[in-house]
Amino acid sequence: MRMALKDAGVAPDQIDYVNAHAPRPRSVTSRRPRRFTAVFGEHATSKKLWISSTKSMMGHLLGAAGAVESAVCALAIAEGKIPPTINLTDPDPACALDYVPLVARERRVKHALNNSFGFGGTNCSLVFSRFEA
Repeated sequence: MRMALKDAGVAPDQIDYVNAHAPRPRSVTSRRPRRFTAVFGEHATSKKLWISSTKSMMGHLLGAAGAVESAVCALAIAEGKIPPTINLTDPDPACALDYVPLVARERRVKHALNNSFGFGGTNCSLVFSRFEA
């Protein structure tokens, strides 16, 4: 995530939305918080960063996952809607991050980040940004 932010010239506190690689709703709140707080710090823990897992709706699409989730990030920017993490009914109460549980939300998104992690360590983070002329 840090390398993607650096390559894009975007500061961590400029990211509005992250599409997290979390194949199960509970996994998004149990294993991931350290990674997000390490990169995004107070921006994440103050709930200014919205994170969701679209895998909660689609399942793991294997080789197509990264492409579909990238399209979701582009649509979040274009439409101003953050997809929810469905079935996240019992998030870890110790987790201070906003995982957009159950219901989509509206928000103007300038920068979004997509995480796609493949089998065997093929991992990628991409930053998408709104075009402003």
